[in-house]
Amino acid sequence: MQMLRISDAGFEKAFRKIVDDRREEDGNVSQGVTSILNEVRRRGDAALIEYTARFDNHTLTEDQDWRISADTCRAAYEGLDSDLRDALVLAADRIRAYHAAQLPEDRDYTDDAGVRLGARWLPVDAAGLYVPGGRAAYPSSLLMNALPAKVAGVERLVVATPTPKGVTNPLVLAAAHLAGVDEVWRIGGAQAIAALAYGTDRIAPVDVITGPGNAWVAEAKRQLFGVVGIDMVAGPSEILVIADGKNDPDWIAADLLSQAEHDPNAQSILITDDEKFAWQVEDRVDVQCSMLASHKTARASWDGHGVMIVVDHLDQAIPLANRLAAEHIELAVDDPEPLFAKIRHAGSVFLGRHTPEAIGDYVAGPNHVLPTGRRARFASGLSVLDFMKRTSFLSASESALAAIGPAGIALANAEGLPAHAKSIEMRLK
Repeated sequence: MQMLRISDAGFEKAFRKIVDDRREEDGNVSQGVTSILNEVRRRGDAALIEYTARFDNHTLTEDQDWRISADTCRAAYEGLDSDLRDALVLAADRIRAYHAAQLPEDRDYTDDAGVRLGARWLPVDAAGLYVPGGRAAYPSSLLMNALPAKVAGVERLVVATPTPKGVTNPLVLAAAHLAGVDEVWRIGGAQAIAALAYGTDRIAPVDVITGPGNAWVAEAKRQLFGVVGIDMVAGPSEILVIADGKNDPDWIAADLLSQAEHDPNAQSILITDDEKFAWQVEDRVDVQCSMLASHKTARASWDGHGVMIVVDHLDQAIPLANRLAAEHIELAVDDPEPLFAKIRHAGSVFLGRHTPEAIGDYVAGPNHVLPTGRRARFASGLSVLDFMKRTSFLSASESALAAIGPAGIALANAEGLPAHAKSIEMRLK
């Protein structure tokens, strides 16, 4: 954990290093991913069989080895403890309602020249949702990816998820049932992304691929963007907590650890105007971390990437926050609105002392798939719009074309495109 003070002479250099540190996994995966993508494109299901046996120790032979049935997903849902099932339903209802409010409106109007203009929004035909296995197998992520697609009107939702040694995660299957997923395939890694993008004899291709994954999955999505749409290329989780000394240090320590436990490369940062409070939080991080089942991961993250910054007053935190453009920002103060008004770059902002980031991961409603690695400067969290596309349209009457056509002819000729000009000019004559 680094402790920085804004008044120190070397602060700017140290802070710039934090801003520039991507913390992403070994980037030397590009060539390996390219090879996998090419093999799946060339050999289809045969390549998937080989990669699944190699990486997941699972043999794809019979139909049940390839695909998890809707009945199995339903049984997983019905077999949940009632409290857990109710929690999933609450989360799904709130996520669905929040995203339904994002649906865009079509436009259709006639302007002063008499030209009819507009745009209509339509869903993609099919979406692929990647759900990691192992440590990152989270039913909440499935809900956050599948429900916006359902709200958008996507007809075919396909989940790809690895099942190491054939073992499934019942919570993920229950979430798939609740979200109305159409297909669940037992494949993972870059090979799963390739199968979703290119299609194979068994798996029909999709139009958009979303969902988190490791460096291989992220690189596969990056390379296949353009073949399909993607949500984003995500890196390790991150949280920035801006807090004054009136907070309970145990609360803030828990907030910092909530992201540290995701990944050894995750980053948790506290900015405060009270140095004594910062050291209290550091102490509580140590105590709480030792009691977590995820303590090894959380400890590695905090020791390797944790940062505490002491400012003279909290207004100084805002330009720092905007440079960090963090995935999550908590404003743990009595009146967060003045600070919030100045935040320009953040994936999601959590306002007030009783709004921990973790509530946004599950049941608040807004999507928890958010830009990381300073990408909040130009990117947004997953939304209904990621599963839709806009088609513009126009209609010109004879008089409308006469009103605007001459300008089009002039511009076409200026650009050296006489056929463009002629297609307008002939109609004017």
